[in-house]
Amino acid sequence: MWYTHRMTDSQERIKYWRAASRRDLKTAEGLLGLKRYDACLFFGHLAVEKLLKGLVEAHTKSIPPYTHDLERLGKLASLSLSDIQLADLRTITEFNIAGRYDDAKHAFYKRCTPTYTRRYFAIITTLCVWLEKQFPKQ
Repeated sequence: MWYTHRMTDSQERIKYWRAASRRDLKTAEGLLGLKRYDACLFFGHLAVEKLLKGLVEAHTKSIPPYTHDLERLGKLASLSLSDIQLADLRTITEFNIAGRYDDAKHAFYKRCTPTYTRRYFAIITTLCVWLEKQFPKQ
């Protein structure tokens, strides 16, 4: 996240977060096609996180905190999230932790069946589309 701190313009940072999210979502999609299910969901988490960080910046006019907690970011962005969206954000946050740390990687790998991964990739994609619509119109 150091690179966003070097950007002096808030709109430039927001543009960065949105573009980085789209890139990560495409990466997740490619990994799904390669049957790299755990990596797919890890990159899906990154896509959602980056949109939320852009929305935090758009709402607060300040650099978002260094966190991977999607529910917290959604609240900081003052989004009207449904109970289902909040539950999905909590689950998707786990993909970041499980994708990074060795003690959790094996269990996460086993959880990422084709069915589970396709289900959560669809949820991630739907969330990303909805989050994109939450940015203020310019």
